[in-house]
Amino acid sequence: MSQLELEDAVQDDLKAATGEFTKDADGANRLNHILQLTGFSDPVYAEAYVTVHHYDIVLDVTIINRTKETLQNLCLELATMGDLKLVDRPQNYTLAPESSKQIRANIKVSSTETGVIFGNIVYETSNVMERSVVILNDIHIDIMDYISPATCADVAFRNMWAEFEWENKVAVNTVIQDEKEFLDHVIKSTNMKCLTPPSALDGECGFIAANLYAKSVFGEDALVNISVEKQADGKLSGYIRIRSKTQGIALSLGDKITLKQKGGSS
Repeated sequence: MSQLELEDAVQDDLKAATGEFTKDADGANRLNHILQLTGFSDPVYAEAYVTVHHYDIVLDVTIINRTKETLQNLCLELATMGDLKLVDRPQNYTLAPESSKQIRANIKVSSTETGVIFGNIVYETSNVMERSVVILNDIHIDIMDYISPATCADVAFRNMWAEFEWENKVAVNTVIQDEKEFLDHVIKSTNMKCLTPPSALDGECGFIAANLYAKSVFGEDALVNISVEKQADGKLSGYIRIRSKTQGIALSLGDKITLKQKGGSS
């Protein structure tokens, strides 16, 4: 068992012991990490099971030859965008008709930002002179896998807010009409902790302001300030401001909030 697998096994044992997940929930979670990379009509079918470690991403790719021919010099070619780096050099394989092959790809992660893994599968057949190419669907790495709720003193939060140079300002756009419900929705969507005490959030005044904080596995700080007001028509308006020391985490967190903030059926 490798060091990464050992660390994962220990983490899973701890989660099971504390009741953080059940076996059924873990199975559902596993299915959520299986991504289809090609179409069912492609001559080569591929899907990947994505395992996210703290500093590594492991792709276990299953490739199936759906043709009646032997595929020669089959190669899984991957490339990355963002602070992701491929560890392994691609290798060539021979795949018999209607057989499958498991290929593992290791990717190093060096910062908290949304990364993209893309690529294709190339192969040769005996009756075609040119190499055939099947383009893969992109794999998007979720920033939520790398940040977790954290706490800090009010003074420390204010100092970091003044110090950090990267800010991303997101306008509130939601179908939610209750300020507290919207705040809870953003907290859940961003995996952050609300530093504003509950007593300051109680009451019905048509306005809410709160500070959120999270820390990445790389030690990066993510600060969020939410300022929301209820309009006369019942809709919420305001801004969500994100600050961090690095541009990547500010932009990625802003994209996540923009995607998730609407609420309702989204």
